[in-house]
Amino acid sequence: MPANTPPAARLLNLVIALMNTPLRMSKEEIRGSVAGYDDAATTEAFERMFERDKDSLRALGVPIVTVDAGGHAQDAGYRIDKDAYALEEVDLTPAELGVLSLAAQFWQDSAVAVDTSRALTKLRSAGEPAELGDGADVTAGLAPQVRSVSDAYETLLDAVVERRAVTFTYRAASTGQVLQRTVEPWRVVVRDGGWYLLGHDQDRRAARAFKLTRVEGQVRASGPAGAFEIPEGLDADALIGLRRQAPVRPAVLAIRPERAGALRARGRAAGEGETRADSSTTTVPAGRDVVVVDFTSVQTVADEVAGYGDAVVVLDPPDLRAAVVERLRAASSLAGAPAPPSAQAAQTAHAAQTTEGTHRG
Repeated sequence: MPANTPPAARLLNLVIALMNTPLRMSKEEIRGSVAGYDDAATTEAFERMFERDKDSLRALGVPIVTVDAGGHAQDAGYRIDKDAYALEEVDLTPAELGVLSLAAQFWQDSAVAVDTSRALTKLRSAGEPAELGDGADVTAGLAPQVRSVSDAYETLLDAVVERRAVTFTYRAASTGQVLQRTVEPWRVVVRDGGWYLLGHDQDRRAARAFKLTRVEGQVRASGPAGAFEIPEGLDADALIGLRRQAPVRPAVLAIRPERAGALRARGRAAGEGETRADSSTTTVPAGRDVVVVDFTSVQTVADEVAGYGDAVVVLDPPDLRAAVVERLRAASSLAGAPAPPSAQAAQTAHAAQTTEGTHRG
């Protein structure tokens, strides 16, 4: 190891040494064999360094114990209590594993895709296949639909952490004009399936949001680290312009018992006047719970509802029900794909019933 070993590297070296010692390590052995402690010029400097490192590791939860071999201070040694340091056995429920699977899908286009896939494989191997399959409904309809941001995400994330300005070429949505931008990056967020950079545009001297799909070429960090402060209480939706979207609307859904937990968590029980669809002749299917979920984008919530198949039926509004039916019909027409007749029938039956009731009225 070179001189002036970084403290983090020295701590890691000490952990490795104390984990692998068969009984204990004395201070002399630590100073002579653990890389980083040879930086100490004197015995007193080593003592201060070692005591500081012990306190740091214990504060981090590493159980360093003192082993007194013969009752003399000079015979004392150190080791790590492996039983106390070992992780507890991982015991995930099917629902928890389903959430982890969803997270792994989200990162498939990133640099950590290989690591997430390996970790998920190990977790799955620890459980019974039949049990792991029971959690499929927990994440149904929630498959991430975020496009890859190539190398821009990692570069921007590093710049946010280091508080360094970035430079890139950007194509404006309104004019199509391509210009170079220099931005102090504050945050990278995802909204409606797209990635956005939020920051201070140095050229325009104002806060701006940049959609990463309109960035052309490479994003490069420029300037020193710590060059700016990130404002607190940043309203990402307002900066992106989502506050100008369509107003919030209620979706009235008939859900099978103990199904579609994600929708139930965001919704509320239907109140008076919300238990029927848009036609007075349309009734709620027997044995279902009526849940009201607020939404702004028909396309987004239709994707989610269609993922639950016949477990969720849209009672209202009609345009949402039609969008769900369209997706189910498209799925059933795919070559080689299993048709979801019950799901499609459940939605179309209410659509037909509503139409018939309207004509009679």
